[in-house]
Amino acid sequence: MAEAVRRGRIVAEATNTARDLVNEPGNSLTPTELGRRARELARRARLRCRLLGPPELRRMGARALLGVARGSQEPPRLIVLEYRGGRRNGPHLGLVGKGITFDSGGISIKPAENMEAMKGDMAGAAAVLAATSAIARLQLPIHVTAVVPATENLPSGTALKPGDILRAMSGKTIEVINTDAEGRLVLADALHYARSRKVSHLVDVATLTGACVVALGTLNSGAFANNQPLLDTVVAAGRGAGERVWPMPMDVEYDELIKSDVAEIKNTGGRKGGAITAAKFLQHFVGETPWVHLDIAGTFETDKEKGYQVKGGTGVMVRTLVNLAVALLSE
Repeated sequence: MAEAVRRGRIVAEATNTARDLVNEPGNSLTPTELGRRARELARRARLRCRLLGPPELRRMGARALLGVARGSQEPPRLIVLEYRGGRRNGPHLGLVGKGITFDSGGISIKPAENMEAMKGDMAGAAAVLAATSAIARLQLPIHVTAVVPATENLPSGTALKPGDILRAMSGKTIEVINTDAEGRLVLADALHYARSRKVSHLVDVATLTGACVVALGTLNSGAFANNQPLLDTVVAAGRGAGERVWPMPMDVEYDELIKSDVAEIKNTGGRKGGAITAAKFLQHFVGETPWVHLDIAGTFETDKEKGYQVKGGTGVMVRTLVNLAVALLSE
């Protein structure tokens, strides 16, 4: 009983950490500050932490992340946490979280109504950082690498423009159709970086598309994958955590919608199947690595109190990711 209470407390504290990060305003939780918070989490959980700034990102060729960051005076960060709890040949779980600390939409600016909620566009990052710290505190025998691309998305004289072409860290060229489809741009570089760390399983968490909210409302997070067994494991992990995850289609025909005439792909395929084409974009950067994308745009916050859930950030996917780590150990 005492051990169950200890484990429950650790996971609950991690969920509340994610909630607090989501609720914090963008003027205090900048990319630099998010990096500092990640370092503090790492210190407490005895994790390795690496914070990469603009000079390192330029050398790495992270031009998709740097492209989004161009409109802001705040320097971007690529935050990397690593927990080495596993055996040499055991699973190596890669977790990637979207870390847009405020999203105005950039030049393709969002409507003013409800834009204040975009301080929470780093909810995926919050979930990944908090879950990794919980996995470490639980001393699970698994290797975890967490990667968070953190920046603001703002309009300015230096901001990314529709029609611009970026070359991502992987070398793939991207035509920018809409600067408000920035999350997939920063995730492109982060996913490629995570793959370079030789992860065996890859999961990204992101408040990626309004289209997912239209499709699933606020009860279910959308799940998109290139690997059915991993998808099944993630869905089951969510069920065990009380977090609903709904599988979405990834038919090859959707790829046609993001083909570009001037680059290899474009960053949006239009309104039809918007959540799916966003996932299809991300798939270009994961290769053959078993991968699941979790779109939490509809579930990262709630506008009213629901049982144990208070108004504001939900900390969604923290518990699911911890359950996933446990499940991978039994495979």
